[in-house]
Amino acid sequence: MIPDHWSLLFGQVAVASAVVCGLSGVFLLFFYEPSTTAVIYEGAYRPLRGMEVSKAFESTLEVSFETRGGLLVRQLHHWSASAMIAAVMLHILRVFFTGAFRKPRELTWLLWIGVLLSSMAAGLLGHILPDDALSGTSLMVMDGLLRGIPVIGTWLSALIFQGRFPGGAIATFYPVHVMVLPGIIVVLLVAIGALSLLHRPPQFPGPGRTEHNVVGRPMKVALVTSVGLFMVVSGILTVIAATTTVNPIWVYGPADPAVASAGGGALWYLAFLDGAQRLVPPGWEVVLFDRTWTPALLVPIGAAGLFFLAAMSYPFVEGWFTGDQDAHHVLTRPRDAPARTGIGVAGVVVYGVLWLAGGSDVIAMKLALSNEGLTFALRLTLVLGPLAAFSLTRRICLGLQRRDRDVALRGHETGRILRRPGGEYVEVHGHVGPLRSQDRRREGISHAQ
Repeated sequence: MIPDHWSLLFGQVAVASAVVCGLSGVFLLFFYEPSTTAVIYEGAYRPLRGMEVSKAFESTLEVSFETRGGLLVRQLHHWSASAMIAAVMLHILRVFFTGAFRKPRELTWLLWIGVLLSSMAAGLLGHILPDDALSGTSLMVMDGLLRGIPVIGTWLSALIFQGRFPGGAIATFYPVHVMVLPGIIVVLLVAIGALSLLHRPPQFPGPGRTEHNVVGRPMKVALVTSVGLFMVVSGILTVIAATTTVNPIWVYGPADPAVASAGGGALWYLAFLDGAQRLVPPGWEVVLFDRTWTPALLVPIGAAGLFFLAAMSYPFVEGWFTGDQDAHHVLTRPRDAPARTGIGVAGVVVYGVLWLAGGSDVIAMKLALSNEGLTFALRLTLVLGPLAAFSLTRRICLGLQRRDRDVALRGHETGRILRRPGGEYVEVHGHVGPLRSQDRRREGISHAQ
């Protein structure tokens, strides 16, 4: 039997989006040319005719304007990648807040985070391959970050760009984008599926649901439903790709070192890295041994790495801290684990503040605010926001536990007021059935006490 709770669909949507992304990527392989050799553009897009562009940029324009269905598939590839990353994020949040990462599923938790990081990396490299002005700006930022690493920074830049900035990056990133990272994602998803069959999917508590009894749909029905969900996801992504333009490289033009910006920002799922850079206070340069060291470039990346490292190690830390080494096949409601839920919300606040900081200049311009004042407010929120979120979330969870305890002991409110013979007015509480009472006692009272 396979549990059928709606929140379990996030993982299936991620897999369906990954399949669509892979199939559309295979189609694009036949037309894209990973070369920075300069040519004169003579294609169908008239505003760029006669301009010197790279073969990579020319082939991307060709697939967009001259290949039947090419622009649709190219936009489908982009939107399916974004949908996959969003679904993986939501699935990881669902796993965390319901405790689905507990023994024996710690490895599955690590694999899902690996899928997220690999998908982000694949999206970044795919964004660079068209060799347009926007991707050229990204390469300039990347080169600056690499060169800012002490001792080995120059060597890393030469390795990635093959001594030919910026064109050498395409020759390096193309095989990684089309073979290495997709292969890693496929292996991780297959491993997740195998572990799910080995340990069986966890289920939410409820009548008849125990550690040894799964309530849900038979495997055959679940497989048919998954195929239907894949068709729905594919259809929705196709409609979005057909109606919403994304990454219009013909507007940005070809990559040019003289172009400092193409009017675009960071990819939405990597905006937190840009935001971390923007929130670094000024004056973080140190002159030592006749060299200028720039922690302002390295600290944000290191902090992001520590954030993901903390997320990966959390199941093991919680198991050690609580002493809980038992196998769990029944999930917990977020309110039943106030500390864990508070930590999760605090982590979401950290990510959200950094994500907003990635567009602080646009926010300040649109709202007529001072960019310096907004940056200071975001810095303050980054420090105090997680603490406030943890405390508030924990108090809400404890309040919900007390409410569950009151309902289990006294029954649910009916809104009926009766007058006793002595003149006292009392509210009539409805009786909670045996199954419901047992569930509420098991889920709420033991934790509330």
